[in-house]
Amino acid sequence: MRKMTLATVVAVLSVGLVAQALSEPYVDYSPQKGYWRINAIEVDPNHVDDYLTGLRHSQITAFEVLKRRGLIDDYKLVVRQGYVKGSPNVLILTHSASMASLDADKARDQAVDQETYALFSKEQGKTAVAGYEKYRTFIDDAMWTEMTMAK
Repeated sequence: MRKMTLATVVAVLSVGLVAQALSEPYVDYSPQKGYWRINAIEVDPNHVDDYLTGLRHSQITAFEVLKRRGLIDDYKLVVRQGYVKGSPNVLILTHSASMASLDADKARDQAVDQETYALFSKEQGKTAVAGYEKYRTFIDDAMWTEMTMAK
């Protein structure tokens, strides 16, 4: 009987703690506008510098065009210290203020391509990617929404 009572008390307390632990959107945390697109890449640790140097000329050029045109408002490259095979060690992040930037817009998209290719040609892009494929593997490509916690 004593074990049954103790078990009941533990169960009631557990349910109470779980109920308190449940959080509510817009009360305990709030999703922020926009989204982060995060590419997680595994790069051979002996070629991270080569990869970053290549991205400086190719990807950053494109990011700056997207930023000037208001399609992204921020970008970052993050490198992991340490290496675990099969895990990303380079993250490429871009932030867009709105999901509306994903909407198709033929004139805008063609203008972005034209401006980007004027700075870094298709041929240069193909050459760069051919080099990258020797030492990089894409692990993940996803959109993330930032959450701000209530104080």
